[in-house]
Amino acid sequence: MAKKIYVGNLPFTCRDQELSDIFADFGSVDSAKVIMDRDSGRSKGFGFVEMSDDDAAMKAIDSLNGKEVGGRALNVSEAKPQEKREGGGGGFRGGRDGGGGGGFRG
Repeated sequence: MAKKIYVGNLPFTCRDQELSDIFADFGSVDSAKVIMDRDSGRSKGFGFVEMSDDDAAMKAIDSLNGKEVGGRALNVSEAKPQEKREGGGGGFRGGRDGGGGGGFRG
């Protein structure tokens, strides 16, 4: 099973390929993804790397945590499972039948 690695404090100029290249020195990189803000299109300053070799992944974590890249000290650790989120995103609830609450009810 692939080991997923969290990489924080990335330079905002870092893109997927550069992130992959940083980890490639330690072994085969299955995927590398810098998380981008969907509204601005800019990097959020963190990303995830997947490596299939657990030993290589642990060596990369140990070696790269605290390493300076682009003037920033990387924060590298094993990724934690994503927590389940409740519900959807604050869409409009309600309608003509008064199910939305609020509003005037004379």
